[in-house]
Amino acid sequence: MNEHLALAKGIIETAGILAPFAFILFHILRQFLFIPVPLVCIAGGVLFGSLFGSILSLVGLMLSCLFFYVLIYQLPTFHEKLSHLKKKWFGEYRNLTIGQISILRLIPFIHFHLLNFCLLEKNPKFRDFCKGALLTNIPLAIFYTVFGEFISRFTPTMIVMVLLSLSILLYLIREKVTVIKWQEFFKTTKVKKVS
Repeated sequence: MNEHLALAKGIIETAGILAPFAFILFHILRQFLFIPVPLVCIAGGVLFGSLFGSILSLVGLMLSCLFFYVLIYQLPTFHEKLSHLKKKWFGEYRNLTIGQISILRLIPFIHFHLLNFCLLEKNPKFRDFCKGALLTNIPLAIFYTVFGEFISRFTPTMIVMVLLSLSILLYLIREKVTVIKWQEFFKTTKVKKVS
């Protein structure tokens, strides 16, 4: 993890006056380098300070979400994989709310684009998707940028307490209604006759 942070810091420091643009570009390239989002946001806080780092992280995350929105329809296999992953993790009929997606974004090991996919299913129109992406990325950018240094010093007990608190909050703000289509609820299965 420290190697990724050192890589990000090295790239940004060598960019000089173009460092903010390099940092935003690094947010977009992060997904291809398999670097976790929180790590990049922490690097933004270390390099640019809390306020400017949060703003740059938010811009980078938004561009990453827009990049996802454009490409998801161009890559049907990626769409199918995310659909399967969503059904596996959250259930076939579970729709996540904006609040739940915001909280799940704070958990480092949850797939960033899986949450984008859940957001896209809830808000398929571009304007609604952008609004949802902005609302769900603000807590992520601020939390990891501002508190990045303190999070790295957490004890395992504190990490478990934070994750438990986020899980309870996630449960409390869940969508309490599930809609299942009539045909899917009463699926008829054909039984083979054994001769």
